[in-house]
Amino acid sequence: MFDTNTKNPFTLRALALLSGIAMITSSCGLFQKDAAVEYAYMPAEMPQDLIAVPATDLLSINQASAENQVPDWMTNSVVYEVNTRQFNAGGTFNSFAPAIPRLKNLGVDVLWFMPIYPIGQLNRKGGLGSYYSIKNYHGVNPEFGNLQDFKNVVNAAHAQSMKVILDWVGNHTAWDHPWITEHPDWYVHDSTGKIVTPWDWTDVAQLNFKNAELRKAMIAEMKYWITECGIDGFRCDVAFLVPRSFWEEARIELQKEKPLFMLAEMENNKDIDPNPPGYMEKAFDAYYGWTLHSASADCAKGKITGKEFVNKFSEARAMFPAKAMMMSFLSNHDENTWNGTIEEKYADKWQVFSVLNYTLQNSLPLIYNGEEANNTKRLLFFEKDPITSWSDTLRYDWYRKMNHLKHTHPALQNGAWGAKEEVLKVTGGNENVYAFKRSKDGQTVTVIVNLDNNQQWIQAVGDRALTGAEKTFVSSPVSVKHIGQGMPLAPWGYVVIIE
Repeated sequence: MFDTNTKNPFTLRALALLSGIAMITSSCGLFQKDAAVEYAYMPAEMPQDLIAVPATDLLSINQASAENQVPDWMTNSVVYEVNTRQFNAGGTFNSFAPAIPRLKNLGVDVLWFMPIYPIGQLNRKGGLGSYYSIKNYHGVNPEFGNLQDFKNVVNAAHAQSMKVILDWVGNHTAWDHPWITEHPDWYVHDSTGKIVTPWDWTDVAQLNFKNAELRKAMIAEMKYWITECGIDGFRCDVAFLVPRSFWEEARIELQKEKPLFMLAEMENNKDIDPNPPGYMEKAFDAYYGWTLHSASADCAKGKITGKEFVNKFSEARAMFPAKAMMMSFLSNHDENTWNGTIEEKYADKWQVFSVLNYTLQNSLPLIYNGEEANNTKRLLFFEKDPITSWSDTLRYDWYRKMNHLKHTHPALQNGAWGAKEEVLKVTGGNENVYAFKRSKDGQTVTVIVNLDNNQQWIQAVGDRALTGAEKTFVSSPVSVKHIGQGMPLAPWGYVVIIE
């Protein structure tokens, strides 16, 4: 996805209609860019200054040992995104801290904190501003507390054997960041000498990674949070707008401190690099499953068929290295705010897609702030708009069960640790039934999903006959059963069989 600090929702919708955009998101409020679609409000290409690699003062990326070392604790981890401002009425680290044991009990392994840094005042959007408009990379937004408060949260998470990663915004800064006046050469300038803003993100200024000194300074800022607070990695905002060579250089330096998990906000985004999957070779461990997400929402709304959905995400996933993790989600901060809640996008079909997010090859499940409590409102981006009710426990129970499956079945492990996905021939039903199995260490998980509005009866998947009496880990209820006609699958139903 992409980070826009963004636009007003009405304008976004209008532009989407005019340009035929299938999906818009906003990270600093961002939008998902389909490689085949041109966006009316985006330039044809980003400034060339972003693409060039400094010839001096850089590590020799090709000669250095830049192979990313994925920490073992990511083997079967589940990520939870924390929106501190909106998590509860307090909106501080101290008010969030009591939730850590509950999230541990839910089965969360990694806490991803949206940006916690001071927000720029100059050209600020809204009353509180965008989290992604940063005026000091080593400061703490006083809205959330202070540095010691954050350290306490990190320590509390570590005490529960959880990890913490920070949202890192390397592409741009606020207009009142000290670098603007102290190092104007660290920014991209237009032909008149003015510092430029990326796209229409008017509250931020575009950094110039052609400058070797900027690279050194940025890595030092990232290292500060590892050495000072003991964080365990980064989620890198609009990573595809920053040269791959920088991220590779940063990975080499940062992992000298400790093994880190690196998540890139990107998929097949070719804005400055013709080979986006290359970011996963040495710099990052995981990318966004934007195609999986957008196609699933389209499928749920009847815009594409189940078969088309499977083809779309399979094609997108095949472009990436087998070791790369595909972060899979029903929502995140951009989707919730700019494109709609889970209810708006999936209605009562959300569970079948949640099953896939947990069981597909390469999938790395993400739960967003309040998702487990069935938050049904779009959380504002630039204002205080907290979740007010955590009383709904139905989805809590669902995610706890799915997280247990993720943690205990070796075939469902992340990245290269997990098993390959063997697509199974389906006997019975129509082309919108999808089935696969994954096996490791003598254990097999078989998944069957009905991505259709009609109930179906499945006689077999692969060489396995089905009767409807199989013992399942999770399965959707069915209203009509006919003995001897195979396994019934309700409309938008699912079955997970563990052996």
